[in-house]
Amino acid sequence: MSIESIAQAKAEIAQTSAYKTLEAFFDNGEFTLIANLAKSKDTYAEVVAGRGYVDERPVYAFAQNPDFCGGAMSKASAAKIKKVYDFAKMNGEIVVGFYNSKGGRLDEGNALLQGYGEVLNAASKISGVIPQISVILGDCIGTGALNAVSADFVIATKDSKLSLDTTGTNSDIEYNSKNGIVNVVADDEADAIDKARQLMIYLPDSNLDTPSWTEFEEVAPDVDGCLVKRTFDGDSVYKLSMDYGDNARTVFASLEGRVQGIVRTKGGKLSEADANKIAKFVRFCDAFSLPVVTFVDTDGFEDIKSAAKVNSAYAEATTAKISVITGKAIGSAYIALAGAGANADMVYALPEAVISPVNPEAVVLINSPEELNVPVEEQAAVVEKYAKENLSAEKAAENGYVDDVVTEEELRDTLAETGSMLSGKRVETEAKKHSTI
Repeated sequence: MSIESIAQAKAEIAQTSAYKTLEAFFDNGEFTLIANLAKSKDTYAEVVAGRGYVDERPVYAFAQNPDFCGGAMSKASAAKIKKVYDFAKMNGEIVVGFYNSKGGRLDEGNALLQGYGEVLNAASKISGVIPQISVILGDCIGTGALNAVSADFVIATKDSKLSLDTTGTNSDIEYNSKNGIVNVVADDEADAIDKARQLMIYLPDSNLDTPSWTEFEEVAPDVDGCLVKRTFDGDSVYKLSMDYGDNARTVFASLEGRVQGIVRTKGGKLSEADANKIAKFVRFCDAFSLPVVTFVDTDGFEDIKSAAKVNSAYAEATTAKISVITGKAIGSAYIALAGAGANADMVYALPEAVISPVNPEAVVLINSPEELNVPVEEQAAVVEKYAKENLSAEKAAENGYVDDVVTEEELRDTLAETGSMLSGKRVETEAKKHSTI
């Protein structure tokens, strides 16, 4: 190619939607291109890739380019994406992928399958080593969707499509959000890019990096909202998978600038969706040594499998773990989220907390059945009185099942001090590849 033709090619690529996506994502629209002039038959490769900075932190990114063959995956674009993963692994830096493709170049036959396989293999190898974010900006159908959802977090515009089925079955974002596949829904491309940049604030560059720190303001003493917002730094809460699982919430937040993974149960029993959501989040936090703070208020689990999955995630996690019982911690819920099963480093309880092996009603029926010999309308008061006297946070502390009883006003300082105490936590694990649960 002549100098003139090279300049013309670079100018053509710089005008594509994928290039402009990366410009909007990186600080000042500046980034170093990777394999920029790679060809895919009669066009340039259907993806733009590069390395730049987001809030002055280095990051690798690629964007599928619908302006070239509809952004279809090809041998050439697969090679570029794999190169991004390889560079990210070598340098220990986050990878963000922007997806907008009609599928794959079927005219490449089995070579296309080989390309898909190499990309998936590369992404799998850096899972738990490098944080990965996928951003769905348009169509993401077929095998390409498998790569997109293999990332740690998936952000999608509300009008995009995501499905492994090439016919587009169940591809709408509402479906994917309710089924825990999409973690964050954005209004449009600009909003999705902004949400990806915000999410990066909470993530370390790699599993060898120190946990992230932020510069959020201290929470105002009169702030409204849930206990999490009243405890952690002001405007630092980043919500995940809000449409998946009714009785569990997972968010990132900071406490005196130090990023934490927060799990909050909301009462009632935890469903399979709640359990999947909690377990995946705890495993991510553990992989990157982010402390996990769990707010416990639940009657237990809807099924055994869900309980086992959550218990395994907590038990295997060696990152700092602090549990706060804010309401009920009944039976398996206490064991999996706060007790010996969770292997929590410190367990606190609010004064009104109830800790019990089974529901308080059953405890009264077993231990003091004569107390229920009252009219039905008075039984609830009897159970409440029994719980306060025998299943209280104070009783649990006396018996060593919680480390301390703290008020809401004391909670922020208590968690900050405990987090500082656990910041150097190191744990030797068993010689094994991984658990099988």
